[in-house]
Amino acid sequence: MGEIEAHESKLYSEFAPLYDKIFGKIFYSRLRRVIGDLHIPRGARVLEVGAGTGTSFPAYPRHCQVIGIDLAPDMLARAQGKIRENGWSHLKVMKMDALQLEFPDDSFDYVMAFHVVTVVPDPVRMVEEAKRVCRPGGRIVIVNHFTSDFPLLGSLTENLDPVTRRLGWRTNLRLRPFIESTELKVEKAYKISKLSLYTVLVGSNHKNGNGYRGG
Repeated sequence: MGEIEAHESKLYSEFAPLYDKIFGKIFYSRLRRVIGDLHIPRGARVLEVGAGTGTSFPAYPRHCQVIGIDLAPDMLARAQGKIRENGWSHLKVMKMDALQLEFPDDSFDYVMAFHVVTVVPDPVRMVEEAKRVCRPGGRIVIVNHFTSDFPLLGSLTENLDPVTRRLGWRTNLRLRPFIESTELKVEKAYKISKLSLYTVLVGSNHKNGNGYRGG
């Protein structure tokens, strides 16, 4: 199969009106816990890659500054509507490609990627860009499903990959090769519950320099 183009396909824009109804509550409860566990400090600069309709937005503390990016205009329009309706002055959204971020190096203290690495055409490139715009010692946080290490389940999900790629995501991404290929310095990897299909990765961005630069 060819590369995934779902992050900029018509599918995601057409799906925008139903996205929150179908996934909103399910995804939000997970992301609220992940964001809360980070204890984001006052003045921190946060980038969320693939923000979609802004499902995670209510979980961010108002004392940080958050930019959410996505390529699907209809998803972003819904996210912008939430920002306006709730008066979230600490949040804004921008149309941007996760593989070509339009920010200078070291612009953010945190870079979040929720349910994104199996959607973008090149997950390694996405992480490289995340590391570039994240300051030295900053955090890169990824929440995603990965192919199971259990042979039967892993084989099943890999066999589904040609189908899911047509829908906009891959099911053949394995956790260990992903970490190795991205050279992500993972400090913590966990599942929110034993039955969860999603893995949380918290990585430290190792560059020259260190320290939090918030206000």
